[in-house]
Amino acid sequence: MNNIWNELPHGFTVLAPMEGVTDVIFRQVIARAGRPDLFFTEFTNVSSFASEKGRENALERLAVVPTDAPIIAQIWGKNPEHFAELAGALEDLGFSGLDINMGCPDRHVNAAGGGAAMIRTPDLAVECLRRAREATNLPVSVKTRLGYTEVNEYRDWLPVLLEEKPAALTVHLRTRKEMSKVPAHFSLIPDILGLCRAFSPQTKVIFNGDIKDLAMVRELSGKYPQVDGWMIGRGVFENPYCFTEHEPIQTELLDLLRYHLELFDLEDGRLKAKRAMALGDGGDTKVRRGLAFDPLKHYFKIYVHGFPGASELRAKMMECKNTAEVREVLKGWVSMAQNACKMV
Repeated sequence: MNNIWNELPHGFTVLAPMEGVTDVIFRQVIARAGRPDLFFTEFTNVSSFASEKGRENALERLAVVPTDAPIIAQIWGKNPEHFAELAGALEDLGFSGLDINMGCPDRHVNAAGGGAAMIRTPDLAVECLRRAREATNLPVSVKTRLGYTEVNEYRDWLPVLLEEKPAALTVHLRTRKEMSKVPAHFSLIPDILGLCRAFSPQTKVIFNGDIKDLAMVRELSGKYPQVDGWMIGRGVFENPYCFTEHEPIQTELLDLLRYHLELFDLEDGRLKAKRAMALGDGGDTKVRRGLAFDPLKHYFKIYVHGFPGASELRAKMMECKNTAEVREVLKGWVSMAQNACKMV
């Protein structure tokens, strides 16, 4: 099987895996605005997939569409057997690789022994990586942080991973303790690159943290030409077109929001139909349950900001209870804005 990491252009771009953000709907939105070279999924818990009760939800999180390709499945947990089980299934689900999350700072994930907590259990981290790799033909990569508490932990931690020769290593240039409260430590890039080249020269090296857009990627690539790729996370909230040189105008952002609403409705309908068919009773309200609407509100600021009246428009949208109401609010606001322009 081909190794996707060897097929990407030097200096490639990646959309960071973000819980509750980079789902199958939002990835389609970014694909329309201007896609990165590589997508990652949200995090999927290997133990959820291994359980009869959690498998359906895990598979929903791993749903992909044609515009996703190429895409990497990101997984997390602490049970080596469960890593092997999920890794063995990913090849048939349309993925080009799998990535093990060893950097998520979420306290619930860490309390369960996953994410950044694996920095504190290096032997277990290595065992999970090995079991996953043994169970699949897909390239296996890792995403992590500099350390759990101290910045200089990377000097001991990264070689542990690199000795396993992962296909790629993404380093978020902060510790778990720092979260995103301090600037990313870009000054450490040369030293980290030296470690990577010394322990595993074939491993592709990607950096993450405070990288906002394509212009910044090009600036960093000029300064650090040995870096293989760059990952953008929160920058997508400032500009969903961040993987392009395009500076969107207000109408384009609102059109992109309408597209997001359309995709939400389609996915909501698909889930309702699937659950109704599974339970065989379309009249049961539990069967008709689809996507929760409130999480959609977290995206509104991506599209509605930076223009007069944006905060007022967002406030009205936040009061909505479904996508139809959001569309009515948008329609009323656009009509009002057009009338105001005519009066001027």
